[in-house]
Amino acid sequence: MLEFRQVHKAYATPQGPLTVLAGVDLTLGAGESLALMGESGSGKSTLLHLAAGLDLPDRGEVGLDGRAISSLAEPERARLRRESLGLVFQQFHLVPSLSVVDNLRLQARLARREDPAWTAELIERLGLAGRERHYPEQLSGGQQQRLAIGRALAPRPALLLADEPTGNLDEASADEVLALLRALVHDTGCALLMVTHSPRVAAPLDRCLQLSHGQLTAHGQPMPRGQQPEPPPCA
Repeated sequence: MLEFRQVHKAYATPQGPLTVLAGVDLTLGAGESLALMGESGSGKSTLLHLAAGLDLPDRGEVGLDGRAISSLAEPERARLRRESLGLVFQQFHLVPSLSVVDNLRLQARLARREDPAWTAELIERLGLAGRERHYPEQLSGGQQQRLAIGRALAPRPALLLADEPTGNLDEASADEVLALLRALVHDTGCALLMVTHSPRVAAPLDRCLQLSHGQLTAHGQPMPRGQQPEPPPCA
């Protein structure tokens, strides 16, 4: 579903090039969930942006759903994002002028996969029944994040990318949102790549990797080049 092959990425700074990713290899299969951890500035968000085709590697290849996205023109990458990706961020990025139901419909329509029955099921499972015509500003923070998750999953994407999706929530709301996220991901069969700084958030996912000094590590050890990491579940 998602594959990184010897991916390198650096950014220009006044002090010279800053290497963020240095030969990263990664494979995420359909239905798998993976937590990506690392200190601030370690490159977690960069890796997520590359996975979404929002940025391109300096060297190496990123593959999504069997396509080499780094070789596609931006309009093609945008279409692939609409059709194959769901994105959830720490900031909710809901459309304030659209109601709950219209926020859900928007993403599905963009992907040309609107399904009224699935939209109705999402509203129920998101705990937003009776609030279909409410606007985002009329919802609590936890409700807004649940809506953001529902919007990302409305087109039934093949891969969901989540960047600190509960960073703005209190612990109780975060636990509710994460439980819902895991259940919906499981039921839709999509793969999940979640960036988090929290071992507690990472623990329920299938696998957990650390990004440090441009390399992925499992249990503190660099991964052999060209080998897919298969660490035990997060603990």
